[in-house]
Amino acid sequence: MRMDKLWAPWRLKYIRALNQKGCIFCRAKRKKGNDYVFLKSAHSIALLNIYPYNNGHAMVAPIKHVKDLSCLKDNELLDLMSTLNKAKGMLDKVLKPQGYNIGINLTRVAGAGIPAHLHIHIVPRWKGDTNFMPVVFGTKIISQSLGELLKQLKKCSTRKK
Repeated sequence: MRMDKLWAPWRLKYIRALNQKGCIFCRAKRKKGNDYVFLKSAHSIALLNIYPYNNGHAMVAPIKHVKDLSCLKDNELLDLMSTLNKAKGMLDKVLKPQGYNIGINLTRVAGAGIPAHLHIHIVPRWKGDTNFMPVVFGTKIISQSLGELLKQLKKCSTRKK
């Protein structure tokens, strides 16, 4: 199958970041005003995935650099799940998806792209969000820029509940 090229200059920042040493989650938690972080709690962080499977694809990770759930204390586990729930609620308000895929890949064998730092994927889904483009052309269409979505999520987090 022939793969066409898609011009995506906004990804250069991420590609350069891959060459930096260390974990993307650990770098994100240290940086003030990280471009993709939209939620922080006492023990967890939520950020947009810059290689999204779908619009709004986010990841929630513990601040502690661990590779397995068993390495977290009960209060850290509770905080991780609470942050996951809050992040999902923010995506609900901003994107209004019809469903979600939420999951954890433990170890590279199970599909973890970053196996050393536990993280949970949240992928919003809509009826008809899969179509012929990936099958026929090997191209996935993401309908919104990460920057625009991040602005909406940050605005959502500052609204009174």
